[in-house]
Amino acid sequence: MMEIELIIAFISLGAVVGFLAGLLGIGGGLVMVPVLTSIFIWQGIPQEQVVHLALGTSIASIVITSISSMRAHHRKGGVLWQVVRLMAPGIIVGAFLATFVAAVMSSTILGMFFSCFLVYASVQMFLNMKPKPTRVLPGKPGLFAAGGVIGSISALVSIGGGTLTVPFLSWHNIDVKKAIGTSAAIGLPISVAGTLGYLVNGLSADLNIDYVFGFIYLPGVILISMMSFLTASLGAHVSHLLPVPVLKKVFAVLLLGLAIKMISSVV
Repeated sequence: MMEIELIIAFISLGAVVGFLAGLLGIGGGLVMVPVLTSIFIWQGIPQEQVVHLALGTSIASIVITSISSMRAHHRKGGVLWQVVRLMAPGIIVGAFLATFVAAVMSSTILGMFFSCFLVYASVQMFLNMKPKPTRVLPGKPGLFAAGGVIGSISALVSIGGGTLTVPFLSWHNIDVKKAIGTSAAIGLPISVAGTLGYLVNGLSADLNIDYVFGFIYLPGVILISMMSFLTASLGAHVSHLLPVPVLKKVFAVLLLGLAIKMISSVV
């Protein structure tokens, strides 16, 4: 039986993640991983496995929201499916193999890597950094390689890939709305491949915790996914009422705070 405090924590996290995803268009992993790390430490999960469990649970929670987001962008004609088809194989291979790398890394190293990525995402968001569209998309080998890099990093930090995919596509002269829509579609193979990878690699960890499969805590996935699915549309609605550029700067500062919290949790 889950403690009521734990249920409330997962529901609250899912509500916040979904709302922020709809409001600012950010992936939930940036928020989920530091918070889940703290929750699992509070649960008494062994320090050496706590970040792995946070990453696996986070990326599994993104599957449902990525499907919802992909469908919404597809209905608006915002997905470049040819680009998705060419990048998806590299993304699947990169994301799946990256989980094997994560499995042999210590929680401290993983936590430091994630914190560095948080700082990067924070600076990118605060300064509204956008690459200049100076080139055209590469051919099949180039898109496969790009997908591999995006999938690998995304699985290591448990994100849907938007922080990397949107700048990559924008750099190659793709309209920003189609870049966002295509990134949303790419988030599905990233989350599915990452989930399978963390499931497979966690089987040998033998955490001996109820409802944990590999590096995935199933009750957390269900509660977070359920609430984030419900609150994402609310965030999208509110985004039309509030000054989003200002909110992004505030959220960028929050990401820096989460980076510091993450480091203090695993070091």
